[in-house]
Amino acid sequence: MKFSVAATPGHQGKTLEVDPNQEVINLHGPNGALLGTLSWQEIIERVLATDDDTRFAHARAHARAPLAVKVKYTTPEGRQFDSLTGGIGGGGMFIESSQPLAPGTELAVEFALPDRPWEKHKAKAKVAWTRNKPERFLLFPGMGVQFTDIDDKSRKELVDLVAALTRSRATT
Repeated sequence: MKFSVAATPGHQGKTLEVDPNQEVINLHGPNGALLGTLSWQEIIERVLATDDDTRFAHARAHARAPLAVKVKYTTPEGRQFDSLTGGIGGGGMFIESSQPLAPGTELAVEFALPDRPWEKHKAKAKVAWTRNKPERFLLFPGMGVQFTDIDDKSRKELVDLVAALTRSRATT
């Protein structure tokens, strides 16, 4: 299968050719000359080596920052779990878990932010994706959850916190 590059800046006129028999993707120039080849293995390894914040950034309406806060989550059946977040943002959070729940599972989450530990935030969420085993000895197993119902005040506080963390980390 061949796909013309029409919208990617600086690469219009080139063609990507998917070769399922050789498990490669070939890049051809506007004149048809072969410019390069990537194996499916190289592509897969590059995607897996990318951190989750980068990998899923296109799907997020709000930025996320690495932050560990205590979170309590409850399944529709009433099972309750206590854990830590690995990242948090206005649209959701990553919850560390050795046994993440299946994508699509709905949850009720409760957490407090470090600057106001007495103030509990509650939201409804659903599991968007899971990481079932540690990756590269740095990333814990767990699940990315997306808020499906969170009040405006809580979302604003999350967005403001992520912005402050991002600014702080950029200056160090």
